[in-house]
Amino acid sequence: MQWINENKLKFFRTPGKHIRVDRKDFLDFLNEYRMPVPDELITFAQENGKRKILIVDDDKEMMQAIKRILMREKVFLIAIANDGFEAGREFSNFKPDLIILDIKMPGFDGYQVCSYIRKDLADTRVKILAISGISASAEGAKKIIRLGADDYLAKPFSNEELKMKIRSLLGQEKGRSYAR
Repeated sequence: MQWINENKLKFFRTPGKHIRVDRKDFLDFLNEYRMPVPDELITFAQENGKRKILIVDDDKEMMQAIKRILMREKVFLIAIANDGFEAGREFSNFKPDLIILDIKMPGFDGYQVCSYIRKDLADTRVKILAISGISASAEGAKKIIRLGADDYLAKPFSNEELKMKIRSLLGQEKGRSYAR
């Protein structure tokens, strides 16, 4: 009730004056506040054709820019993580279809996150798009691909480059939806 009173969670009233929350609004709320999404809501999201993307970057401005680009598409559920440790938690709770993963982060970096997902969890279902400002280093790109990333994108990149990579990784052609 507190979230409703603070206008953080959208709601509506039934004719009998009962408070109700739409599933989509609740799912958006959980994603915005990085809360675990129950399995039954994951199924709901998938049935509505939305693909889930986890953005992992310690640069908050970059993360927000990517999120804005993807939110305009209106076909994604977005979760964010500020570092490698948080990425592991979000990966387990959110169960993304795609991870946009910054390579250079303090502590648990993108190389370690990628390796953990591919080797320790043996999860090949999720696609990983590595991004990095170290574009001058071809070795960095080669290393992240060796560790299991599906593709690499050097910063700075255009909105169209990002969307093209996502379409490719999610198996969609330009102009078609991202739905499964």
